[in-house]
Amino acid sequence: MSSPLEQLSAGALGWLGGNLDFFDPFSANVRSAPLGRAKAALELALLCHCADRLAEPPQALGEAGALVRGLWQDPDLPRLFAEVPKYTSGYGLIYAALAPDAIDDAQVRRALAGLDPAFLSPRGKSPYQRVEIRHYADKAGVRHTIEPYAELLPHSPLVAFRAAEPGDATSGDGAPLTLPQAYAVTHTAFYLGDFGRTAPGLGGEALAHARDLVDRLLRHSVEHDLWDLAAELVLTQFILGSEPLDTPSGTAAVECLVRAQRPDGAIPGRSAASGVNPSASGGEFFRTAYHTTLVTALMALIVASPRPS
Repeated sequence: MSSPLEQLSAGALGWLGGNLDFFDPFSANVRSAPLGRAKAALELALLCHCADRLAEPPQALGEAGALVRGLWQDPDLPRLFAEVPKYTSGYGLIYAALAPDAIDDAQVRRALAGLDPAFLSPRGKSPYQRVEIRHYADKAGVRHTIEPYAELLPHSPLVAFRAAEPGDATSGDGAPLTLPQAYAVTHTAFYLGDFGRTAPGLGGEALAHARDLVDRLLRHSVEHDLWDLAAELVLTQFILGSEPLDTPSGTAAVECLVRAQRPDGAIPGRSAASGVNPSASGGEFFRTAYHTTLVTALMALIVASPRPS
């Protein structure tokens, strides 16, 4: 009998592999705006990038990897970023950082040359934004002026955010943090820990605080069936040095995701409350389900794999 993590990853990877056409921003089936089309391609590239670093990369991502390699050599993909000026530099940097090995990198080099130098400086950016930019700039080999992680850590969401006390209505529904704050916590951990590849640099009281905050967020996510956030928080637990299935909150979150997973392997949205229109077309359902399904696959693959030595 497969473990819960194996069940989650196998089902999610199967559904993602069966819907690759919707990840191709130039497919006739994709009708979303340029930002959404580019975002789906970048997220698929992140999954492939992280999976390729595992001791045993899943064969189920073979066709996905081939799609990403093709897209990363297509001059039309970076042009999608340019259609949304607010995201041009951010998406261009992520695109360069996630470039597959052994491809013609002419388009990647062109995207890097077009980055706004101001985007690569700390001025006017929150500690969270600076952590994110540093992560992708370092991965892409791009020069920047963002402070070292050690200087950013004390001000980052993992350390600086404090959970709401009982009766505090600022976050609503008794949530320890607002949803944007909760996602800032998980993404900060992803960048500091390179999605499970390295230690995030926390110790002592800071690490204890981060683990407690994540545990509170996980329990709230399970209680309210916040599937997408639950998957991200389980991965965050792993990055912070815990074994999620050895913790009550991590175990409950994995069980919550198993219950949410459809027979076809999809997680049908970010939460139970988000709902899915029974008459939704294939494209509409993809846009609702792909992100959480992909995040669940990413989490399950990483957490079930041995930690890098």
